[in-house]
Amino acid sequence: MTDTELLEKKLAFIETCVRELRDLCQPERIVVDIREERFAAHTLQIAIQAAQDVASHIVSASRLGEPESNRDLFALLCAHGWLKPELSIVIQRMIGFRNVVVHGYQHLKPAIVAELVTDRLTDLLAFVAAIRSRLKETPSAGR
Repeated sequence: MTDTELLEKKLAFIETCVRELRDLCQPERIVVDIREERFAAHTLQIAIQAAQDVASHIVSASRLGEPESNRDLFALLCAHGWLKPELSIVIQRMIGFRNVVVHGYQHLKPAIVAELVTDRLTDLLAFVAAIRSRLKETPSAGR
């Protein structure tokens, strides 16, 4: 059974991260200030991780399939009507960014961090809205 209280906490956390990035981050400084870059990168990381946690919970609780990767979680949400294809693809790319930050697979490019902060925060909020909307439509969720 889907734990809507847990999901709502995670969704609210994503909103908090977006608000902090909008209020506190100076994207134009990311390429010249390591503190600004790290604040932005790690705040994005924890917001994206929260989205991944939400997706994982829904996929598992609703038995939507067996993902082979974290990106597959969002493909499964899309396949079952939780996300639109365009949003699923964008969030899957964000998972790739998260992996780079967490695992250090390659050098993090400050320009990519700045682009995410300036152009992609609305995608995280769209994810939150899509999940909330679907939870409201699902009478058995959390009950």
